[in-house]
Amino acid sequence: MTAASPPTVNFGFRAPDFRAADTRGRVWARDELRGPKGLVLLFLANDCPYVAAIADKLAREAKALHDLGFGVVAIASNDVAQSPADGVAGMASFARTHRFAFPYLHDVTQSIARAYGAVCTPDCFGFNSELQLQYRGRFDESGPTAMPSARRELYDAMREIASTGNGPREQAPAFGCAIKWKAA
Repeated sequence: MTAASPPTVNFGFRAPDFRAADTRGRVWARDELRGPKGLVLLFLANDCPYVAAIADKLAREAKALHDLGFGVVAIASNDVAQSPADGVAGMASFARTHRFAFPYLHDVTQSIARAYGAVCTPDCFGFNSELQLQYRGRFDESGPTAMPSARRELYDAMREIASTGNGPREQAPAFGCAIKWKAA
């Protein structure tokens, strides 16, 4: 696994529109996924130890984020030729195992990851009700090993966004496995 860390938040960046299928073949569009308070978009990879470390906690946090008024979606963008576990079958198994109650989309062309500037997994994006980026950072401080008592960084930021429309000015960048890009 190659570790990568993306840039910090570009406040106000507007969420690009997209369409992609989930693990059951249903095609979702960005606007179907958003909630009244905004959208949380998570780039994940099934074979990434950083994602595995937070997967169960993420399933619980997604419910709490939904209760705040946010839509939650996960997207797998890795090149399946380099990472076969990130294909639809692997995604479906991963989502079942960790009890994801939110759509897990397959970014076959990697166009969604490129449009958002995703760099690693997990890479967390939090948008307000106007779909303006207000959070770009890590889920929590867990690395490849879960930290059960870690501060709820994504949740805390999204709670602030739900009440004010703006994210915290200080954010820790995401850190995890580099997205496996297709050869040009």
